[in-house]
Amino acid sequence: MASVKVAITLEQETLRQVDSLVAQRVFPNRSRAIQIALHEKIERVEGGRLAAECAKLDPKFEQSLADEGLGVDAATWPEF
Repeated sequence: MASVKVAITLEQETLRQVDSLVAQRVFPNRSRAIQIALHEKIERVEGGRLAAECAKLDPKFEQSLADEGLGVDAATWPEF
């Protein structure tokens, strides 16, 4: 995927922490540290949305759908 250069504004303390992690060789440079941080945050947000949607499901209803579907499918399975 192509990279695009952007300018961001950070608080001094945040930049100090990033620079400290770069100095400790946790990240090779500032850009990579920020890329990884953003990627991880996006994954958490997307995962949270999925979890929220899953929480809306009725477990008993979902189980009844699964049981119903399995019963129909199992009858059509070939015997070995």
